[in-house]
Amino acid sequence: MDKSLPLSVPVLPEQSFFEKHILAELVIISWLLCLWERYLALRQRKLMQKLKDPPQLLDGLISEDVYRKSRTYALDNNTFGHFQDFYTNVLSSLYMIYYGFYYSWTWGEDLVRWIGLNPKNEIYTTAGCLTVLRIYWLIICDLPFDIYSTFVLEQKHKFNNETPLFFIKDRILKFFVAQVLLVPLTCMTIWIIKNGGDYFYLYLWIFTVVISLILMIIYPEFIAPLFDKYTPLPEGELRKKIEELASSVGFPLYKLYIVEGSKRSSHSNAYLYGFHKHKRIVLFDTLVAEYQRKKLETDQQEKPENADDEEKKTKEEKEIRGCETDEIIAVLAHELGHWHHSHAILNFLLSEVIMLGNFILFAQLMNYSPVYEAFEFHDSKPILIGLMIITSHVLAPVNKLLIWMMTAMSRRFEFQADTYAVKLGYSEPLARALIKLHKDNLGYPLFDRLYSNWHHSHPPLLERLDALKKDD
Repeated sequence: MDKSLPLSVPVLPEQSFFEKHILAELVIISWLLCLWERYLALRQRKLMQKLKDPPQLLDGLISEDVYRKSRTYALDNNTFGHFQDFYTNVLSSLYMIYYGFYYSWTWGEDLVRWIGLNPKNEIYTTAGCLTVLRIYWLIICDLPFDIYSTFVLEQKHKFNNETPLFFIKDRILKFFVAQVLLVPLTCMTIWIIKNGGDYFYLYLWIFTVVISLILMIIYPEFIAPLFDKYTPLPEGELRKKIEELASSVGFPLYKLYIVEGSKRSSHSNAYLYGFHKHKRIVLFDTLVAEYQRKKLETDQQEKPENADDEEKKTKEEKEIRGCETDEIIAVLAHELGHWHHSHAILNFLLSEVIMLGNFILFAQLMNYSPVYEAFEFHDSKPILIGLMIITSHVLAPVNKLLIWMMTAMSRRFEFQADTYAVKLGYSEPLARALIKLHKDNLGYPLFDRLYSNWHHSHPPLLERLDALKKDD
């Protein structure tokens, strides 16, 4: 008996003029948004190409060598972004024009039938269609760019620490973890829409709020450790000072972790998470200069006697990345500023309001037949397909503007958090930490104003340093 998965290829009728008109409008909207992003990126590229040498305003902040490296890294990322965006948009346009949604739904039915379930059950077919879509986009779009970014772009600039085997295991694990979470939640979403009546959007919104809160709890505790190693920060000066800082501002520190981010990349970070009395602080090992020194000492001890001169560099000769203790405390003082001003709560509330708006608009359009007929769904109106088309394409311009508003608000929050750190007395070490982090991550410090206004949730380095001086 043949156990292979049969994929049907239906013969589709010629689209009417009205159907083509709707489809053309959605493709045009997609390309207008893409061209706007590329226009901004070209403005930034033009600025970087013009500033081959560091301008005087960077004197004393960044060395000429670091400036040239960061400029090259930024230009490479800019080129990569151009190609990725155009490729993705071409692929998305072809997917819409050549009945990609219809084929995905049909193949989802075939997958459900092959498993032995009833393909007429929309919940089952939703799970099958979502699986088909995720595999398709992973292979055709996501994976090639992920490989290039990791093993070409990041490798070129000495940020990548992933081996091919680690990369493969990591991406497989990510796919299955996402599948385990995404498929049941999406099916539950479809069930609520089908059974929620005229006010399903309120029930759906409440469901997404609850699930978001649950995921915020379980992700750092149970999911994140599947990908990276989290260990308690050992006793020492750094732990003592972090605990003293948390105690001085009333931050209910529950646990303090360091994560082995260096297995993936040399980029560094730190963040807070948790609810009420159970707050956690997580530091990347790449952020802590002390850990980098210890790692270098261990590497030197493990070098064979016949290693070449480059490999046998001592820790004094090799540049140490990361921040010193007072600088890390200053970075955490900034993060505590976000906690003090309830920025995470405000961001969460605003994102949920936007989500509710999307659900309300979807409720108004979900039964509009021409939207489905434009994608060859003449006999049915699959909720998953309608949800994707309306929220990802029809409402794309509105959502872009709302995201820009959130980006502008986030910049304001960053300044507030910096001011909080200054009030705690960390102006000077925070400035040093920002400069070090920019240097370690090869962050390009100069930006076109329009590009920065649209993209940056964090203010550029020079703006933050100026604001720190004024606050101080």
